[in-house]
Amino acid sequence: MPSTDRAPDEHETAATAVSVRFWAAARAAAGVAEVRVEASEPLTLAELVERVLVGRPERLGAVLAGCSVLLGDQPVSTRDPADVLVAPGQTVEFLPPFAGG
Repeated sequence: MPSTDRAPDEHETAATAVSVRFWAAARAAAGVAEVRVEASEPLTLAELVERVLVGRPERLGAVLAGCSVLLGDQPVSTRDPADVLVAPGQTVEFLPPFAGG
């Protein structure tokens, strides 16, 4: 199922979707700060990215490929996206590299 560009309303539960947040250049490439990806069962990070890219600007894929990824508050960027399970109700954040130090 494709992602949606809206916040959940009061009648929806977080357990039916994954929240995906974009920061900095990822936000600019996506054109939105956050999307919800409908999911009734766990999916891999690779599947989540596939769903996020549907209907989005082509350059978003390249930007996401260079991002650090947080699942909740845990970094998962060093793991294979096909091995990272994301459950409904969780939040995934894409953080592009930042200049400076």
